[in-house]
Amino acid sequence: MNIYDIEINSLQNNPIQLSDFKNKYILFVNVASKCGFTPQYKELEDLSKTYKDNLIIIGVPCNQFGNQEPGSNEEIQEFCELNYGVSFLITEKIDVKGTNQHPLYTWLTSKKMNNRKNSTVKWNFQKYLVSPEGKLIDYYFSITKPMSSKITKHLKS
Repeated sequence: MNIYDIEINSLQNNPIQLSDFKNKYILFVNVASKCGFTPQYKELEDLSKTYKDNLIIIGVPCNQFGNQEPGSNEEIQEFCELNYGVSFLITEKIDVKGTNQHPLYTWLTSKKMNNRKNSTVKWNFQKYLVSPEGKLIDYYFSITKPMSSKITKHLKS
């Protein structure tokens, strides 16, 4: 299975076709509205606008870390738009770890699936960068800012 075969819905419950983003980088970020890292929404928006020609950012709400994303889809969307002007894609709320882990995060965190490395989602705002060819490049813990050169060095090439 490759990343483009995985199904996930938007906050509005519309299917997101990851295959629509072939030939672009995709940055997946598990997001939460009530986290100390929540201000990264602004930097994610800046990153999205700066690299709009070759990067898609997909925010993935998750309530598995300190119950920091308790809201409904409508509340999450309103929060993101009103507080941070978020225009990048936000998915339905999912589990990023555990027995109900969404297939997207099974792929992102399992070397058996992504052919690159195993990882565990440690907290909100952990980031996974996928290449334009659909290959996992790397993952970055929450403390890595969206505009960090660790991420942008890949986008400039």
